[in-house]
Amino acid sequence: MKFFVDTAEIEAIRELAATGLLDGVTTNPSLIAKSGRDFKEVTAEICAIVDGPVSAEVVALDHATMMKEAEILRKIADNVCIKVPLTVDGLKTCKALSSEGTMVNVTLCFSANQALLAAKAGASFISPFVGRHDDNGFDGMDLIEDIRLIYDNYNFATEILVASVRHTMHVLQAAKIGADVMTAPPKVILDLFKHVLTDKGIEGFMADWAKTGQSIL
Repeated sequence: MKFFVDTAEIEAIRELAATGLLDGVTTNPSLIAKSGRDFKEVTAEICAIVDGPVSAEVVALDHATMMKEAEILRKIADNVCIKVPLTVDGLKTCKALSSEGTMVNVTLCFSANQALLAAKAGASFISPFVGRHDDNGFDGMDLIEDIRLIYDNYNFATEILVASVRHTMHVLQAAKIGADVMTAPPKVILDLFKHVLTDKGIEGFMADWAKTGQSIL
């Protein structure tokens, strides 16, 4: 499963990219606003840090203006992935862009039927929001299972990008289902490294090593 980080904070992206485990980045208007940075400037900076897809979201609601915005955004770098909402105009834009070879991430997916439409429109990625689904009394992972089944039934190339990831169990469940990608805040990704027994093991090894009085260097 590919790991994307969901942030526009440059230092957090640099830290995760340095691990060699980061495959891409997702952003949205809310994350850009939180960063306090210029949209195009921060997108270009992110694209220079990671080689994989960097989702940059259009803010227009009509197809014609979405296309104009996408034209500007995809000139920022070769690894920009245009992010569009799952609406009629969003999918019209997805179809047009994907037909030209541009990567497209269709976001705000909350049903398997919506995911089916996005795949038919040629989306590179579909972003079902599992955390928000959970918040509204549904099981977000049931949605991922349904999408996985449908996509496998028809061999759709669209990758399932699990979004709105709130905790490490979301990551584990998505991996068990067979999601292609997950995107999470930096804290959730860093939490994947943690386990109390790992910490205790290191503590014990260090204590025993100190008793030897030796040094590897």
